[in-house]
Amino acid sequence: MRNPDYSVKIDRGVAEALAGLELEVVSCRMCPRLVNFREHVAKEKRRRYTDWEYWGKPVPGFGDTRARLLIIGLAPAPHGGNRTGRVFTGDRTGDFLFRALYRAGFASQPISVSRNDGLRVERAYLTAAVKCAPPGNKPETREIANCSRFLGKELEIFRHAVAVLCLGQTAYHSTLKVLTAQYGLAERIPKFRHGLELSLGNNVPRVFASYHPSPRNTQTGKLTERMFLSLIARIKRIVMEDS
Repeated sequence: MRNPDYSVKIDRGVAEALAGLELEVVSCRMCPRLVNFREHVAKEKRRRYTDWEYWGKPVPGFGDTRARLLIIGLAPAPHGGNRTGRVFTGDRTGDFLFRALYRAGFASQPISVSRNDGLRVERAYLTAAVKCAPPGNKPETREIANCSRFLGKELEIFRHAVAVLCLGQTAYHSTLKVLTAQYGLAERIPKFRHGLELSLGNNVPRVFASYHPSPRNTQTGKLTERMFLSLIARIKRIVMEDS
């Protein structure tokens, strides 16, 4: 991590598992409300993006197949990931996140505007608790539960990860529910707070919590760049020790 290497080095087993999962994710139509919304947005578009061919499908995760850090957000933005086809890409949340990851050495560039912009991440994998853009950025409980099977498979594929960063309460609760089921842990989930760090036991990734880097939080000062970079630095130390 001191000298990030963004050349393509692939764990073949992980790559194959992710390719299979991506097919499952992209073809999912389990939640009618989300299907209708994502496809409506892709058809109507936003005026500034009229020349874009919107993705309009569930958005799979992406990142380094050798990842030791998983970053889990809420869901794709209607005109962000739902447009570009890559999570955190093409919206202000992604602008904040990738700028921080770049400064910390996890990303090859500080901006992400499309799936083909050359961005690569080192030792990290990014995904969302819900794979479809929800109306008002508020997925329903049933929709979160439906998507938990995909999150569970991602956590299983990256079972050698040492840290999981949950962006916001939905990602936090979804992740801990999956981990408690996978590892047979106690079901009591500590209250969410920014900067929380949980050590759940041997061979279980350490869980970190952050306020979601949405404009609502970053523009009001609830989450500042300094706060987020401090948390990323703590996580980086753990990833470096594992490198």
